[in-house]
Amino acid sequence: MSADFDVAVILGAAILRTGEPSPALLRRIGAGVSLIHQGRVGHLLLSGGAVRHSNTEASVMHREATAAGVPETSLLIEDQSLTTLDNARFCGPIIRARGWSRLLLVTDGYHLPRALYTFRRFGLPATGWAVPAPPWNLALIAAHIREMAAFCVYPRRIDRVLRTAGR
Repeated sequence: MSADFDVAVILGAAILRTGEPSPALLRRIGAGVSLIHQGRVGHLLLSGGAVRHSNTEASVMHREATAAGVPETSLLIEDQSLTTLDNARFCGPIIRARGWSRLLLVTDGYHLPRALYTFRRFGLPATGWAVPAPPWNLALIAAHIREMAAFCVYPRRIDRVLRTAGR
């Protein structure tokens, strides 16, 4: 029996000062680990660079996934991206090189609309998977507000990157 999706792209989130994953990063990698253990996805593509920490988000996710029993052969790393736009731009070549077309994009629900929009604009036909939301708090409210603002400017940012790339 084959998996429902070739790959789950797990989008990075913050790393704590201690080098441990933030609650958001734990939710995202936990969802990916569950999906692979359930046989729903064939591979995990861990996407995230060194945004606010010397470790990359992808390396921290890799550490957590292997500790949870995900085989090394099921893991790929994209560790250059600093933004959602970068996630799509740098994951695209990895996905295309492997001929994958059934993509599952794993992130928080507040982030999923912009992430899906971005990946699809880069020609990556992704389906979304929202991780379970934490209880409402000020940080979550701020994340929703940040996403609304980001979605207003992202179409122009994506157009600029795609024009530069000759697409």
